[in-house]
Amino acid sequence: MQVIEQQTFPEERALYRLSDAHVLYSTFETGESPIKEAHDASFEHCLFKWRYPVWYSQRIDLAHCTIYADARAGVWYCEDVRITDSSIAAPKCIRRCKNTTLSHVSIPNGVETCWHCDGLDMHDVSIVGDYFCMNSENIRIDGLELTGKYSFDGVRHVDICNAHMVTKDAFWNSEDVYVRDSVILGEYIGWNSKNITFENCVIDSLQGLCYIDGIRLINCRLVNTSFAFEYSVVDATVHGRIDSVFNPTGGRIEADAIGELIMEKDKATEGSVDILAQVERRSDKPTW
Repeated sequence: MQVIEQQTFPEERALYRLSDAHVLYSTFETGESPIKEAHDASFEHCLFKWRYPVWYSQRIDLAHCTIYADARAGVWYCEDVRITDSSIAAPKCIRRCKNTTLSHVSIPNGVETCWHCDGLDMHDVSIVGDYFCMNSENIRIDGLELTGKYSFDGVRHVDICNAHMVTKDAFWNSEDVYVRDSVILGEYIGWNSKNITFENCVIDSLQGLCYIDGIRLINCRLVNTSFAFEYSVVDATVHGRIDSVFNPTGGRIEADAIGELIMEKDKATEGSVDILAQVERRSDKPTW
């Protein structure tokens, strides 16, 4: 195996078609696409300062590396990439990749990150940025700190645990999502989706959990959640009080209390939903 140690690379395509190599303590400066069409290469304590650092490559390891803010679109069209103990300061990183692992990674400017990927495995990742994981599938996450709107739009086959998400409009247009032991804070969660389960979660959502074909809540708590479950098929066991429930399509809702149950006569049938809760007020139209 070739070893490259403590070098500086200013040119474009600096290590084009690199293979069977270990790169240490090196800096990639202003040349675009320094690692392109590479395979079986590892990078440790390296700095990537300019655009398109790793493209069209396979079996790449990045450990203790930094992708600077100007290194936009950092990892695209790659397969079997592992990034550990690293910082990604650039937006639009990781796109159209297959089998990507992120472990102990910080992404402070992660707008439009992890788009159109198949196979994302994350452990202890923190990210600030909108549109995280759009249109990706086969996602497994254990440990996530996320701040950013419109996350997990259009995702499929997702398993998330130990997450804290401050995110508006999360999990729209999604299918087969399982979130457990997590906190989700944001408006309009889960619209236009199918088969979403939250277990042991705390959820804060205005008009959340609506337009879902199969929303399941197991031992969850809905805090500041009003106008929930509109046009959704529900199976919910909720601790505490739900502020209001609005036109659910069917299923069952169990809670300690529901502040207001709103069933519009021309849009919902109260008998189609089993309500196992103390209902404080009933109405046939919402008060916005």
